[in-house]
Amino acid sequence: MSSGVSAAPGVSHPGYPFSAVVGHADLRLSLLLNAVHPGIGGVLVRGEKGTAKSTVVRALAALLPVAGVVAGCRFSCDPAGPDPRCPDGPHAAPVPDTRPARLVELPVGATEDRLIGSLDLERALTEGVRAYQPGLLAAAHRGVLYVDEVNLLHDHLVDLLLDAAAMGRAHVEREGVSVSHAASFLLVGTMNPEEGELRPQLLDRFGLTVEVRAARDVDTRTEVVRRRLAFEADPAGFAATWADADAELAARIVAARSALPSVVLPDAELRRIAAVCAAFDVDGMRADLVLARTAVAHAAWRGAAAVEEEDVAVAARLALPHRRRRDPFDEPGIEQDQLEQALRDAAEQTEPDDDPTPDGPGGGAPDAADAPDSSGPDSSGQSPEGTGEAPRGGDQSRPPVRPDEGFRARVLEIAGVGEGAPGRRSRSRAGAGRALRSSQSQGAGIHVVGTLTAAAPFQRDRGRSGPGLVVRSGDVRRAVREGRESNLVLFAVDASGSMAARKRMSAVTGAVVSLLRDAYQRRDKVGLVTFRGGAAELALPPTSSVEAAVARLRDLRTGGRTPLADGLLRARKTLTTEKLRDPRRRALLVVVTDGRATVAVNRNGRTSNDPLADALRAASVIAADGVASVVVDCESGPVRLGLADRLAVALGATGLRLEELSADAVAGVVRAVRAA
Repeated sequence: MSSGVSAAPGVSHPGYPFSAVVGHADLRLSLLLNAVHPGIGGVLVRGEKGTAKSTVVRALAALLPVAGVVAGCRFSCDPAGPDPRCPDGPHAAPVPDTRPARLVELPVGATEDRLIGSLDLERALTEGVRAYQPGLLAAAHRGVLYVDEVNLLHDHLVDLLLDAAAMGRAHVEREGVSVSHAASFLLVGTMNPEEGELRPQLLDRFGLTVEVRAARDVDTRTEVVRRRLAFEADPAGFAATWADADAELAARIVAARSALPSVVLPDAELRRIAAVCAAFDVDGMRADLVLARTAVAHAAWRGAAAVEEEDVAVAARLALPHRRRRDPFDEPGIEQDQLEQALRDAAEQTEPDDDPTPDGPGGGAPDAADAPDSSGPDSSGQSPEGTGEAPRGGDQSRPPVRPDEGFRARVLEIAGVGEGAPGRRSRSRAGAGRALRSSQSQGAGIHVVGTLTAAAPFQRDRGRSGPGLVVRSGDVRRAVREGRESNLVLFAVDASGSMAARKRMSAVTGAVVSLLRDAYQRRDKVGLVTFRGGAAELALPPTSSVEAAVARLRDLRTGGRTPLADGLLRARKTLTTEKLRDPRRRALLVVVTDGRATVAVNRNGRTSNDPLADALRAASVIAADGVASVVVDCESGPVRLGLADRLAVALGATGLRLEELSADAVAGVVRAVRAA
């Protein structure tokens, strides 16, 4: 994907018309409302591949009004009110000029320098001056900044662009350069949830979120294909067909922008907004502000003089779904009947209460302590505890056990320094990150200070007479950086009868869910191998969708015998396959078991008589592959056999008891003893 700057499509190279898009009503409305009121905070478009997300976003730029700018200003200052802090200013007598609205695309592999700008290296080396080279945030000012696959963008870059979008300014403090410039833009991000989610904290920074799906209606799908083929056959002719419809939308945007300051937000509707946000229990006040701005923009779009209930309903539908996520694994979205009920309840609260009932006995919401306790015996009357290993006569599986949600895992980290995909788990040599030192032979990118320092002592000998430095190729130093990489975390979970005691399995699954939550935050790929009954199963092939792993784990059934060796061998096969697909991504194997083995490996129709020996041999093979491993010992009771400890020794792994896995119990980072 291009990381350049493009103007709105012209007649010679027309893009797909905005008005020609079939369906996606909420997506189109969200973009238009942000075009009317950029203070809404942008749009996050979530959807499966092939749903025209990028097509709709790129088509929006053609509808935006032509921007009046100060001639020669790299920061697109408005001649009617130039930025007094513009790095190219002061603009005492600005010369007005115009340009089309820009669509700036930020690629997933962009660097921090490309986003916010950096020292102009050419001028620093040739003229000996500190000059700022603007980045994409400056180029996007008063236009559209589009981030495709925003969920795959580095977290620190997402934080930077969201901060700029929220404040309307970008601040740069680096390499001796201190700059602040205006950066007001319409931020649009697209993502495929199958490739991983954004953290809830980042989701909340987007003003509106829209889910898009391909239509299942045959007529709609037919019309989509018909229009696309017509566009590909004759782009100019197709664009001309929809030119009037696009021109009408563009005129409505201009009219709504002009009317926006005069739209009234009545106190009754403001109370309705507050009541709806309170009903959905959203965190903070950002949701209330976004709803208010969206409702005002929608009223202006309708041509109304004041906000009404329908404006609040539209705003709630677009602004609340992604803010309901408290946990990374909560499903985003709200049901339409929930929203309608909340609006009905809010209607009863639009007038101030003259005699509010104070919180306390007999008033307000019921205390949490009065809620039913879901931790007691189940409806069948069975005891919370299981009975251990199932009889040999069959695989008597038990229903899934709810994970213990109160578990917070400590950090597991692979020893050594890798070169894998950017993430937040283990140390890595990276193209981005903290610069440790300068080097002539190692590193990536030029280390400016190191280069200038190397050249400075030789300026007199090289005959320097002007302000610039004389730099030779031998002076160039590269930046040796250290960052963090993401890893493949493969869980091998014992689901046999010996693990099936309800309280123990609840703790085990709760611990693994907490580790998955940690993997989610650190951008890891995850996989899940389970073993019970007669064999092991790859319950989830390695994927970036950690949510899928949580769903499989929560549906995990237990019971039966313990094919520990088969579980380890299945894990090794999975790791070997992934190594071929992605050789630079290091793997961490997390084995969750009590160490008991009751099913031996079948080789050529012959079964061993020593299941534990088979498991230890399988562990030794994994250790020989150099896989970093952690064994979580789930054995409980007054008498401990220590089988998991023996397994950890054979794997060359770090051994932890289940209770030691909690960050609350033991602080610090656990580093696996082997580096892949």
